[in-house]
Amino acid sequence: MTNAIDFHAIFDRIPSPYMLLDRDLRYVAANAAYLRTTARSWADLEGRNLFDAFPAEGASRRDLEASIVRARDSGEVDELPLIHYAIERPAHLGGGFEDRIWSATHTPIPDETGATRFILQHTQDVTAIQRLKDAALGQRSSAARLGEDVLRRAETVQAQVRQLRNLFMQAPSFMAVLRGPHHVFDLANNAYAQLIGHREVIGLPLGAALPEVVDQGFIELLDRVLETREAFVGRRVKVALQREVGAPLEERYLDFIYQPIVDPEGTASGVFVEGVDITEQVQADERQRLLLDELNHRVKNTLATVQAIAQQTLRGASDPETFAAAFESRLLALSQTHNALTDSHWAGAGLRQILLQELGPYGAERVVINGPDVHLPARVALSLGMVFHELATNAAKYGALAQAGKLVLTWSVQNDALRFEWRETGGPPVVAPERRGFGSRLIERSITGELRGRVEADYAPDGLIMRFETPLIRDPV
Repeated sequence: MTNAIDFHAIFDRIPSPYMLLDRDLRYVAANAAYLRTTARSWADLEGRNLFDAFPAEGASRRDLEASIVRARDSGEVDELPLIHYAIERPAHLGGGFEDRIWSATHTPIPDETGATRFILQHTQDVTAIQRLKDAALGQRSSAARLGEDVLRRAETVQAQVRQLRNLFMQAPSFMAVLRGPHHVFDLANNAYAQLIGHREVIGLPLGAALPEVVDQGFIELLDRVLETREAFVGRRVKVALQREVGAPLEERYLDFIYQPIVDPEGTASGVFVEGVDITEQVQADERQRLLLDELNHRVKNTLATVQAIAQQTLRGASDPETFAAAFESRLLALSQTHNALTDSHWAGAGLRQILLQELGPYGAERVVINGPDVHLPARVALSLGMVFHELATNAAKYGALAQAGKLVLTWSVQNDALRFEWRETGGPPVVAPERRGFGSRLIERSITGELRGRVEADYAPDGLIMRFETPLIRDPV
């Protein structure tokens, strides 16, 4: 991503002098303004003790060291409004020592335990201002205003640094700074902590802080960024992370950039990490793709069913009015089953729900139901909805529901297969049909053809018995 914040570059471009010491008062970092003010190079200062690099004796040394130690040990900001401190001039500027007057602020930087890890010094050379105040007694107010302006500018810069850090910590994208060849965590913002389950990672190398990523190729990517000093941009990269202690790895998808942090000498000293977690977006895209595939499948199946209903109804109709009534009735049965499936977002429907939709108009007292409320996959629900409609229609015309009879419906589930029995009692005497009508053909096609089950009809004199068995298969996608 092109808008990643380079905090190293920001630090180096701040116009006021800043430097960073460790607990032993050794130089860790210094920006360009500090090096210009002290007329030193980073090679002269790196790793050296402050008072070895700028030796002094007496009150100047005591006051400066006391302020730094107070900030380090108390964890509170300590300020020196004015301090005389002579610094050695480089040989190319004539050598010797030059007395300077400084204003300094020392800010402790804590580690993950709260103990001070570094001391940040913001220093301002106010020699010219102080000498103007001393020399121009008649212009004291003007010099005072100038000095106050310098101090206000220093306070503004400090406020800006604090604001930048707050922005870093509260940024909506995850951010981290990794230092050195082992990719030690130097900074990590709140969004990064949330991504990795709020683990304590500051001061730890990546392999120790997040051991699950070692074999996922990310360390190799970071090594390459350090070596080539070229950014790496990842799109929809899958990573497995342990987001809770003891929990299994969780797959996340990330858009991110690895930006090398290049020092003034041209060496990559670390990597700035910035990105966003797009897992929800990827999952939504996948769900949408599956839904479109399933919709295509459903539409094709429904159109094929409607076509079959129309063809079979037309063959058995003696006139247009008979065809229209039968066709409308069968489409209504299909529509009712569709409504049940729509209510469940096509996750299927209950067997009892399908039966009650078809048999409810005939009166609950005429239907005896024995069986568990089986969940039917959408494909099975559609086919059985048509089967029950045909059986109910025939029972109302010629069977138990045409008189004061009853239906006894019994089913069970064994080995992921539904075993169902439709039994009619108390109706007129049953005679086996001489030819197979549309209803019989539809039932056979639905059970044996679409659901790959088996069906048998027993035209017993005291009532029709229809038995079928069908696997409760999942819908193909």
